[in-house]
Amino acid sequence: MRTPLLISERKYLTSIYHPDREYDQGELQRRNWGERPHSILQGEFAAYLHDLRKRCGIQVFIGQRICVAAHKYRIPDVCVYKQPAPRDNIFNTPPFIAIEILSPEDTMSRMRKKVDEYLAFGVAYVWLVDPYRRCADVYTALHIYSPVDSILRTEDPAIEVPLAELFRAID
Repeated sequence: MRTPLLISERKYLTSIYHPDREYDQGELQRRNWGERPHSILQGEFAAYLHDLRKRCGIQVFIGQRICVAAHKYRIPDVCVYKQPAPRDNIFNTPPFIAIEILSPEDTMSRMRKKVDEYLAFGVAYVWLVDPYRRCADVYTALHIYSPVDSILRTEDPAIEVPLAELFRAID
């Protein structure tokens, strides 16, 4: 078993990591990303949601560092904020949607921990997207479900994202 590298929160916030790392109470955590399907879907989600920004009053961020609890920072693959979006370099308010795209190395227990942290922080919708199985799960404070018609939806504002259309980009 690996011993985690512990660093101060100040050091984490003033350092640059390639690729960027998440931070959990002194421990640097690697983000699994960088493979083609993950990268393509990240861009597809960001572009699709960016096109809805005026109609829905939203702003989209890729790889934005967010303080989700004391001494805990997460970096969703894509996140969506209702306007007005935060203007800080590191956000400390919950996004409306946090999107996590699975990589082959991701474990369900690690991803579920992140989902639970997002929900406890106040994120309205967490979308956990699997590019390999071509499906997604939606997590809210009250429900966990897979959209039966493969369309990810939100309310207030009403957003619809057709998964099949985005998944075609990885073919």
